[in-house]
Amino acid sequence: MQLSKQFLNQQQDQVYDALIVGGGPAGLSAGIYLQRYLLSTLIIDKGKARSFWMQELHNYLGLPPDTSGRELLNQGKDHYLTTGGDYLNAYVEEVIDEGETFAVRVRIGRKHPTYMIVRARYLIAASGIIDHLPVLENMQNVFDYAGHNLHVCLICDGYEMRDQRVGVFGSSESSLEVAFPLGWFTPYITLFTNGAFEVGADLRDRLQAKGYRIVEQPIKQFLGENHQMTGVELADGSAIELDAGLVSMGSKYHADYLKGIDLEYKGGNLVTDSMNRTSHPRIFAIGDLKVGMNQVIIAAADGALAATQIWRDIRRSEPPRNFQTNVHAA
Repeated sequence: MQLSKQFLNQQQDQVYDALIVGGGPAGLSAGIYLQRYLLSTLIIDKGKARSFWMQELHNYLGLPPDTSGRELLNQGKDHYLTTGGDYLNAYVEEVIDEGETFAVRVRIGRKHPTYMIVRARYLIAASGIIDHLPVLENMQNVFDYAGHNLHVCLICDGYEMRDQRVGVFGSSESSLEVAFPLGWFTPYITLFTNGAFEVGADLRDRLQAKGYRIVEQPIKQFLGENHQMTGVELADGSAIELDAGLVSMGSKYHADYLKGIDLEYKGGNLVTDSMNRTSHPRIFAIGDLKVGMNQVIIAAADGALAATQIWRDIRRSEPPRNFQTNVHAA
């Protein structure tokens, strides 16, 4: 059920089998599987998952190609709630390992927040990432096109950019390396540094050998209308026409609540085994937080794997739940 802070105040002694941080595709998938395994589950979600900004999911098996990320999340949440799982809109601030349980400190509300402690035996980190975007004086000008034809994922949207004039917006020299795999889909690539960093001679030579243009002047604004970006206006007033953009500026990992626990990382990603268990035996990481591909369909599979392993752990140590033996007369 959808929880309120008043309801939680009455449930302070409850210990969930699993608490999931994040209500994106990974977290919702895990919650659905856990509930179907007859385990008690709470999803805590702060809202605005990365997939919330996806306008159309063209690469998800079985869905109409115009399905939006928001629609997928709404349907997934409804599905989860029908299984009897609990769902709370809140922000997880800290996770404390108590031994057999985790104490999860939660902030509910923004203007006048309430703080509470929720406990669970297992924790699934599904809080994901958010992409860094070009920083312009008018950020609304960026938001107008992000998630439409200003893309953030080459694997998701390379096909959408085939044979188009694409601007690549980087944050460092290494971020421009994405131009080379992008070249599989289109040869018409312009790279923008926004005046933020220098392009070394080696990379410059490699890019120019492919015929890619490098623009190192600051960007004034994106051009376009109706959420379709058509180009870039530079600081000197000149304009470059484009059909699409690819932002390659890295991501913010939403996992600060795990800082107090010693876990293995690779870069910003959590290292997991084949069932998405981290270096802590009762913490799992799924979706964009773990090492692997950042794809909705993979995130959903991650949730199924983690939930199944948690069920196996609990099943092997406890008697069956809601199990009735029918005794038939001989």
